[in-house]
Amino acid sequence: MEIINFKFNQELWDLLKNPSFSVYFENLIEKNKVMNLTNITEEKEVYQKHFYDSVILSAIFELGKKSILDIGAGAGFPSIPLKILVDSLDVTIIDGLNKRINYLKELTEKLKLSNVSLLHGRAEEMSKNKSFDFVTARAVAKLNILSEIALPYVKKDGYFVAYKSINYQEELEEAKNAIKVLGAQLERIVEYEINKDLKHVLLVFKKIKETPSIYPRQFAKIKKQPL
Repeated sequence: MEIINFKFNQELWDLLKNPSFSVYFENLIEKNKVMNLTNITEEKEVYQKHFYDSVILSAIFELGKKSILDIGAGAGFPSIPLKILVDSLDVTIIDGLNKRINYLKELTEKLKLSNVSLLHGRAEEMSKNKSFDFVTARAVAKLNILSEIALPYVKKDGYFVAYKSINYQEELEEAKNAIKVLGAQLERIVEYEINKDLKHVLLVFKKIKETPSIYPRQFAKIKKQPL
């Protein structure tokens, strides 16, 4: 396992000048008046804390022609900003709130994004017939719970990427057994700057063997008895 310190990347920031991000921002702020999508509404903060934060993954991995499952994407983070930058990325989003899925349908149509599947429901109840190169989750649940929801849907040699705050150590320790049981290992920790005062991390887990077929369990059981 390696720890990578990723300084603020001006080249990546400049990619956010893509006009689609301006459309995304305006749409997000307008919809946020009638839906609870984000508490962050100032333009520069949205670009830093939502858009830039989301696309960090594209600076770490080659995502062209890969598939990604984004669990609990909310207003579309991180998968929609990644899709804007990497058009060949095949995106599946699942979210438990149908009105957020409806919002994302309108948004992806406005942005003219193709190969984006939007599913209403719980990730742990998805069919396991399909697996993905990457499974991502951002501000969804604690890692010991999130791992069981995410890792069963990662292809062998694929990656589960958890977007976390810089204070991730306790969560990571609590999730060690779950990660092992579910067939993965921590490959790297990417600490990155959002701005001079804020750091986040990507916890990158590689799937090294198939997850036992009994997982994921029902959410009530995952929450009550984390692995």
